[in-house]
Amino acid sequence: MPERIRQVIAEYERHLNFERGLSPHTVRAYTGDTVSLLGFMGRPLAELELSVLRAWLAAQRAGGASRTTLARRSAAIRTFTAWAHRRGHLPTDPGARLVAPRPHRKLPAVLRQDQAAELLHASASGAAERDAIALRDHALLELLYATGIRVSELCGLDVPDVDLDRRVVRVLGKGGKERTVPFGVPAQRAVRDWLADGRPALARPDSPPSLLLGARGARFQPASVRRIVHDALGAVPDAPDMGPHGFRHSAATHLLDGGADLRSVQELLGHATLATTQLYTHVTVERLKAIHDRAHPRS
Repeated sequence: MPERIRQVIAEYERHLNFERGLSPHTVRAYTGDTVSLLGFMGRPLAELELSVLRAWLAAQRAGGASRTTLARRSAAIRTFTAWAHRRGHLPTDPGARLVAPRPHRKLPAVLRQDQAAELLHASASGAAERDAIALRDHALLELLYATGIRVSELCGLDVPDVDLDRRVVRVLGKGGKERTVPFGVPAQRAVRDWLADGRPALARPDSPPSLLLGARGARFQPASVRRIVHDALGAVPDAPDMGPHGFRHSAATHLLDGGADLRSVQELLGHATLATTQLYTHVTVERLKAIHDRAHPRS
């Protein structure tokens, strides 16, 4: 790749990191898609036009990319072309006229409320032994379900971010946006027990101020949270196999089932748009249909 193109990509990556504040995963995905596009084009950047974008997407589709993947890559490229036009690298913004296929949105798998209660009851029974790891895992599960926060947000929490008296947690979400999320008494009790009897047993002199710690005193990692959630779900009969994001889906669905309005759930989850939160209303409608099919004499 020509040196000039490498410089533009490096500049774009700095923009995504420091100006947009995107997550490392998103930055990697966006820059990777940009490198793929520019490598496919094989011409000077200034010659990038709509026909090239369409040809690149067609090649991606021919290579087996799904509609969801194509939609994500289209969004990434639109972000790049808009930035490149503002910075003077492109005379026009061809991405503004790019129409991508709409992804098929699948209804997320969620726990039933009784399944969530059973999982957390089993977790509480393990924590009753006062083992540090069991206390941590129980606090982790209670907090995930009570707040619906993302796994990255959970692992990013520091001890001062949790206000046990007010029962709220300060969360740093996508794009560096901060929000305050409440939690209930069971999560308050679980986190308090972890901070009193569990965390001190795992903390080292060089441990970070993170709320959750690993067995060696380091900040807890998302991969470990996924393992804990998977293991906990395995003990619940008929529970769907899901990761921490499934807890997030379940928390949102149960809030709506309990009467919470969509705007409040959007604020709690940290969604940028209401359209994302509306996905959970589809889950609720599906449940209503299932109940109707079972209960109505003319269903």
